Amino acid sequence: MGDAEQLVRFYDEGYTQTPADAARYALWRALGAVGKADHVLALCMRAGIAPASTLEVGCGDGALLSELSLRGFGGRLAGVEITTAAVEIAGGRPEIDSVELYDGLHLAAADGAYDLGIVSHVLEHVPEPPALLAEIARACRAVVVEVPLEANLSAGRAAKREHADEVGHLQRLSRADAREIVARAGLRVAGELEDPLPLSVHRFLVPSTSSARAKATAKWAVRAGLHRLAPPLARRLYTVHYACLCLPGG
Repeated sequence: MGDAEQLVRFYDEGYTQTPADAARYALWRALGAVGKADHVLALCMRAGIAPASTLEVGCGDGALLSELSLRGFGGRLAGVEITTAAVEIAGGRPEIDSVELYDGLHLAAADGAYDLGIVSHVLEHVPEPPALLAEIARACRAVVVEVPLEANLSAGRAAKREHADEVGHLQRLSRADAREIVARAGLRVAGELEDPLPLSVHRFLVPSTSSARAKATAKWAVRAGLHRLAPPLARRLYTVHYACLCLPGG
């Protein structure tokens, strides 16, 4: 899947499913957008960043940009995607000002055209994450990056690796890997946070039976508690989401 045309075909298929599957994945993306928006706002508020323009690279169906619009954050909202199917869906959202097709690496925007760039759950899907991040930083004065940290025991299991391949993960990142990508892109980490995933996410992934929901709740409680008490140990055992605010290096 390193070839650009293969990547486009792979992700086009993700947006052209049966109506039932498409509806479920749309709900999943909307649910994920809530947490992603929380992270963007938290990191920007800590740094005093209130963007008048925001570009999301790899915006998918536009769920995150829509969530930011609901919260009155981001100013002029724009997105780019590599697949026509995703561009059509995101472009149909009136709260997003513009959505364009791009080649997966080069942005048409001028240097510093946007106050804020967002690349959320994208870098693990690309062959050369530092190159893409450097291009985003060229067009955006600040960048929020979010990736799943999958260099752990749970994500290393065969079934988990198979699933990661199915959804197009080319990179299996640790926290150190993520920070190294930022540094290689010529940026510095100005703020960071981790999320062991909320209860709503754990419950979404299981059948809607009382026993399954109870098991998901217990799993969430254990993971959230361990991450709160011992983050390094939690990262070694299971996947957490890592988000950071990146500014020009120096």
